[in-house]
Amino acid sequence: MPYLLTILVNSFDSSLYKSFSIFLISFFSNTFSAISGGGAGLIQLPALILSGVPYYQALASHKLATVALGLGGSLRNYKTLKNDIGVACQILIFGLPGVIFGASIVEFISEQYLYLILAIISILLAFYSFLKSDLGQSSWNNKLNLIHKIKFLILIFIIGILNGSISSGTGLLVTMLLVKTYGMDFLRAISLTFFTVGIFWNFTGAIFLSNIGSIHSNILILLIFGSFTGGYCGAHLSQLKGNKLIKKTFTIVCLLVGISLFIKSIVSFI
Repeated sequence: MPYLLTILVNSFDSSLYKSFSIFLISFFSNTFSAISGGGAGLIQLPALILSGVPYYQALASHKLATVALGLGGSLRNYKTLKNDIGVACQILIFGLPGVIFGASIVEFISEQYLYLILAIISILLAFYSFLKSDLGQSSWNNKLNLIHKIKFLILIFIIGILNGSISSGTGLLVTMLLVKTYGMDFLRAISLTFFTVGIFWNFTGAIFLSNIGSIHSNILILLIFGSFTGGYCGAHLSQLKGNKLIKKTFTIVCLLVGISLFIKSIVSFI
């Protein structure tokens, strides 16, 4: 009897510690993601995989949780969305088919090549952000011709494919694309990324990925709670500290995402 009680207590302690760890990982990774405009998968997704969750289930759980991140961030930054509904519709109309396509082919593609491509892009974004001191610090309205608009929509579709198949770092790409194409400051671009990528892209991808395998409901609840609170907290901090904090965090997260994906790619080739 004492032996059985010992096993039960140890099991409970282990379960409680694991649950608390998952919540903290979710909260802090999504707080930084809310400030930088993406990158929650840098910590959250590998942590789920290391805890024993299969890749596709971990990816689906991560995507559903980042819907809560999008809701938390959008709730705090909803005022900045009112003037960008037209751009949001473009991101949804042309990005969602890409997400669906990416989630549909994720079982049949070689992940290491996609990791490598995204790693290189993320590292280049980090250096570009570092070298351009005024990038995303103020907002202006770029006048776009037809070629620019078509280029933007094609890139949105491609990023949507990456979002559906990899997830990690795609929010950062959309944020940078909005800054460069429309002349948005980081705060405005991140608010739009939360609303479109965080909520609609990730929810759509999660639904398609959940058909591959079941999702652990206990883990999902912890992730959703951590993502929502982290998203709201990060959005609140970005409102208080402004674009300088956002740019610094964006640069750091881009670099870390790139290095993480590069290592993951190299390891998968070995």
